Amino acid sequence: MSGIQWEYIFDFRLAIESIPYVLEGIWYTLLISLASIVIGLFLSFFLALGRMSNHLILQLPSRLYISFMRGVPILVLLFLLYFGFPLVGIEFSAVNAAIICFSLNCAAYMAEINRSAISAVDIGQWEAAQSLGMTYWQTLFAIVVPQASKIALPPLVNVLLDLIKSTSLAAMITVPELFQKAKIVGGRELDYMTMYILVALIYWGICSIVELLQNHLEKKVA
Repeated sequence: MSGIQWEYIFDFRLAIESIPYVLEGIWYTLLISLASIVIGLFLSFFLALGRMSNHLILQLPSRLYISFMRGVPILVLLFLLYFGFPLVGIEFSAVNAAIICFSLNCAAYMAEINRSAISAVDIGQWEAAQSLGMTYWQTLFAIVVPQASKIALPPLVNVLLDLIKSTSLAAMITVPELFQKAKIVGGRELDYMTMYILVALIYWGICSIVELLQNHLEKKVA
């Protein structure tokens, strides 16, 4: 250990000086994460219902979509949207391509979470609501979803945590988020190690805040 040149592993001075510049990218990280989780959650709800449907015309497309999105790497999908679609006349800005990519991807994972949460609600709840004359949609939104949301909350937050970390891939299509900013400084100062450690700590801090919010929400809905 005495032979390790610690100044080449982490330059504390460079890290402190670079924090303001690197943190300029946090807004893109949060924008992509929050927009993607909201859009993905909306899509996932209908995907889950389609997945649970007895009608093959609804179930089959949902199954295929979920299987495809869970089986294709995010980076491949990101490149298809940003570099591939312009070849057929469809162009997205880097930020829009990132939001679309992460929304479509996380929707597949959240659909399975929502499906399992809805399925976990006792069938007696549906039967009791039907006996009171409630429609399918009234039962779903007034009775089932409130109970299912408690079950789905922890795994949905895990998807959000993975999404926040995955936004670093947006640097590959020039989105100026946290990781891209750290790469710029690392290249300029010829010290990638310090910048990668710094950005890792920043991501850890963001995810720790999300975990605290998760614990608070779980206590609220308990």
